[in-house]
Amino acid sequence: MKTVDDLMTLAPVIPVLVIHDVAHARPIAEALVKGGIRALEVTLRTPAAIEVIQEMTRVEGAVVGAGTVVSERQLDQAIEAGARFIVSPGLTDTFGPAAIERNLPFLPGVSDAGDIMRGLELGLDRFKFFPAETSGGLRALKALAAPFYQCKFCPTGGITAESAPLWLAEPAVVCVGGSWLVPPGEPDPAEIETRARAAALLGH
Repeated sequence: MKTVDDLMTLAPVIPVLVIHDVAHARPIAEALVKGGIRALEVTLRTPAAIEVIQEMTRVEGAVVGAGTVVSERQLDQAIEAGARFIVSPGLTDTFGPAAIERNLPFLPGVSDAGDIMRGLELGLDRFKFFPAETSGGLRALKALAAPFYQCKFCPTGGITAESAPLWLAEPAVVCVGGSWLVPPGEPDPAEIETRARAAALLGH
């Protein structure tokens, strides 16, 4: 996987993972991959996140990335742990170039026209639309996608198994990010695999 398009087309859903216990990392990754979901976004929202990335990279077929990356220090920690892509909640004039410099697929968060224009100035045209539902939902994204016809999006934030097909039907949307694939608490691999199989078929 070399480009952000490679990442976005691995599956219609990228699971957004908030994992507190390193012991849960492998069972979750194995169940997702078995269900056909290979791009795994481990958010840096927990103290265990870097170790979780390290563990998940050992699962065959998993393409593990870091989400909620907001600083250069986190960028380098995630890459050292084996992250193969980077997702950030926003885009700044400092962080954007730093992420691009690392030469990994990078999905920065945008929520309005100014954000997208900042990205385009940096040579980016693939974005995470975040937070999707509270930024105006699908109607807002459709409105943004018209003038920014060259851009493609991965909406994340408030998307559910029920609403994902509506988002994926929008031509500007390549994939969506969702947390519903892995419910909080002790992981149930069979349940996660079932949810992953259903998610892998979305948009087909």
